[in-house]
Amino acid sequence: MATDKEIDPARWVEEHGDILYRFTLGRVRDPILAEDLVQDTFLAALKGQDSFSGRSSERTWLVGILKHKIIDHFRKAKREVLSDQLELREQPVDDYLDRKGKWKLGQEAWVTNPEKAYERKELWTVLNRCIDRLNERQKKIYVLRELQEQDTARICEELDISSSNLWVLLHRARLQLKACMQIHWFNTQESDA
Repeated sequence: MATDKEIDPARWVEEHGDILYRFTLGRVRDPILAEDLVQDTFLAALKGQDSFSGRSSERTWLVGILKHKIIDHFRKAKREVLSDQLELREQPVDDYLDRKGKWKLGQEAWVTNPEKAYERKELWTVLNRCIDRLNERQKKIYVLRELQEQDTARICEELDISSSNLWVLLHRARLQLKACMQIHWFNTQESDA
């Protein structure tokens, strides 16, 4: 059990940084955002270190702060989406289009196709659900190798497995993801066509 006197912020990154990062990445699936949230956690802990009572370990305390940071991020993102939707509704179409429905001079058309962007978002939603269905070890290996693009040696060292075991688990994860995506994405896309 840590006490107030044992807190040493200088060693937080070394002792807890990797665990906090992996914890965050598993929830937000964005490496840069995960780094930012962990950094925000360390800053909040540094500011509030006097309030640490020592009833839990330092790591448990930091994970608790991190959970709040992740929740705050998702709440803020939700508010921004709702705010953006309201702004879109309030803009009059006549400002951008002429009587024939074509872009007025000086107005640029959308850079992306909204239908394609929506499909891409749906695809990632389905893929994330399929990833969540993998067992914990396969999910961890798949995320580290395919999404974070970490090298084999580092993953094997981190998970204390052989490279052949890693490739077997990764192969099984890919097969399960392929089956899941076939059912929940590709079959639904074909039936929509």
